[in-house]
Amino acid sequence: MRFLVLLNTRAGAAGENLADQVREQFAEMQARAEVCETTGEDLERRARDAAAQDFDAVIAAGGDGTVSTIAAAVAGTETPLGILPLGTLNHFARDLGLPFDLAAAVRASALGQSRAVDVARVNGRVFVNNASIGLYADVVRRREVRRERLRSNKWPATFFAVLRVFRRFPTLRVRLEVQGGTVLRTSPFVFVGNNQYEMHLLAIGRRSRLDAGQLTLYVANRTGRLGIVRLALRGLLGRLEQARDFDYRRVQAVRVESGKSRLLMALDGELVRMAPPLHFEIWPKALTVLAPKT
Repeated sequence: MRFLVLLNTRAGAAGENLADQVREQFAEMQARAEVCETTGEDLERRARDAAAQDFDAVIAAGGDGTVSTIAAAVAGTETPLGILPLGTLNHFARDLGLPFDLAAAVRASALGQSRAVDVARVNGRVFVNNASIGLYADVVRRREVRRERLRSNKWPATFFAVLRVFRRFPTLRVRLEVQGGTVLRTSPFVFVGNNQYEMHLLAIGRRSRLDAGQLTLYVANRTGRLGIVRLALRGLLGRLEQARDFDYRRVQAVRVESGKSRLLMALDGELVRMAPPLHFEIWPKALTVLAPKT
């Protein structure tokens, strides 16, 4: 078997000689891996090129941002996506039940089974986990500015970003069109998940299914400072479902309108700006992934 591994060298767990380790691990599985090291700027182009070539699968070696970018390139095609989780949180890999150990993750790609899962889209752009406007996107923006300016680590930068948001006390006024109705809301954030984020005692923030064919829409009710800080921390930890002060709906599509000309959005942890209205939709079973055999 022949695989193309797109290795993001800026991923949290990427280290020296990782490309050689990946090649060796695939060779032990009697498979050949062409490893392309990249910093991320050309991930999508390389993934699209690979989908048109004779590879058995494209392997995303990185975090959720890397996975999301490559998934966008191969969704709707017959090219499977494998994942080597090298990021900080690895939400998509976790919800697929993928191992985080490199050797085990390579084995899951080389010897695993194909599985069709959903992706979501906003104005045509694919995401695999979630998209958020308002509070969380603002925290991510401030965190990344601090990391770039002061060369700060992720979690200290997150802490100071939350403090800044606390001082600003931000809210967002939006019009939501969903299931044939229209709702006006003023809220710290609007969060749209690819399938439902659930709460369990030992598995907080996980999705039990990635193929239910639905979006989950979360809108925060509280706008007080303490509520905003709490929701910011939960969002950054992937634990928004812990909050008891927001509404949620399971839908196939939702349209978000705003008086602003452009909205800052955190899309699978990456920041993008889009002009409203934002049209979110589920794309059922559009992505083929390689997962451990069940």
